[in-house]
Amino acid sequence: MVYVFGFLSAVLLAVGFVVQQHVASMTPDDERLSPRLLLDLLRRPMWLLGILSMVAGQLVEALALRSGALTVVEALTATNVLFALPMAAAWRRRRLSRRDWIGAGAIVAGLATFVVAADPGPAHAAVVPVGSWVVAGSAVVVAAGAVVALGWRRPAATQATLLGLGAGILFGLQDALTQRVLQVPLGVGDFLGSWVPYALLVVGAVGLLVAQSAYQAAPLKASLPAINIAEPVTGIGIGAGLFAQGLRTGGLPLAFEVLGMVCMMGGLFLVARSELVSGHRAHHPRRRSGAGGLLAPARRATGSPRSRQPIRPQQPTRPQQPTRPEQPSRPSRSPVAEPVTRRRGA
Repeated sequence: MVYVFGFLSAVLLAVGFVVQQHVASMTPDDERLSPRLLLDLLRRPMWLLGILSMVAGQLVEALALRSGALTVVEALTATNVLFALPMAAAWRRRRLSRRDWIGAGAIVAGLATFVVAADPGPAHAAVVPVGSWVVAGSAVVVAAGAVVALGWRRPAATQATLLGLGAGILFGLQDALTQRVLQVPLGVGDFLGSWVPYALLVVGAVGLLVAQSAYQAAPLKASLPAINIAEPVTGIGIGAGLFAQGLRTGGLPLAFEVLGMVCMMGGLFLVARSELVSGHRAHHPRRRSGAGGLLAPARRATGSPRSRQPIRPQQPTRPQQPTRPEQPSRPSRSPVAEPVTRRRGA
């Protein structure tokens, strides 16, 4: 049943990602990386359906983890890229090229190779000191912030990929915090009095905002592969450092881990440079925002009075009519001369 649950989880996750990206692409650009983006999306029923599908996929993944090893489940759920990309392309009435399929396949194969070669062991239930969490969490947040800052003011496709990497890093930290909650069960009072649920809520909300901003910037194939790569790699790294999950790092396993990373990066490069990604702006018009931004109505300019005047559209010139020759002016008649003229004519 682990394979059934694994592939079902991948399909549900793919549907959720596709729906979320489609709805996020219709939001104003000036809401990117702003809490207003999440508030806007929360008012859209279709986006909520996408979130519901994603949550259902995560629950099915939890069922798969109960009957299968982490390495197998991670490899199965990583195939959501192979389902999500053709769904997103069909929604836009486009087709994936051979290069896109090769890139997506390389990402899945590379991730599966890395996870199987690393073979992370089970997490220990020992309580991790708060200081260790602060150090690890700060390093992860700084890394995610650096990647997001690197993507600022970049082209849409590059920005979406870098935002996807940042969101994946935060999701990896979220996975580690979730594992901490599951490994050390607490009572209701102790749970509410602990810092873990509040940190989990903040990290999850920020990661969701960054992911939706990535979905908004460009098509799904520019951001989803980056998220799928960064999340498990970050989660495995934190698990090895904090939970003492043993990783195989010697000889042949290390070589396969490096090979898996190379395959993932190569596949991500192929997918992110696709024509489907670069042609995003032509196929996804944005609606205007009343609050200002990249596509908002022009604000009042500052400068010379001439620059503040609105530019009127140029009227088409009408063909000139041929000039008529001037007629000789007739003498005006006076009321006194008129009866005299009549007497003479008489």
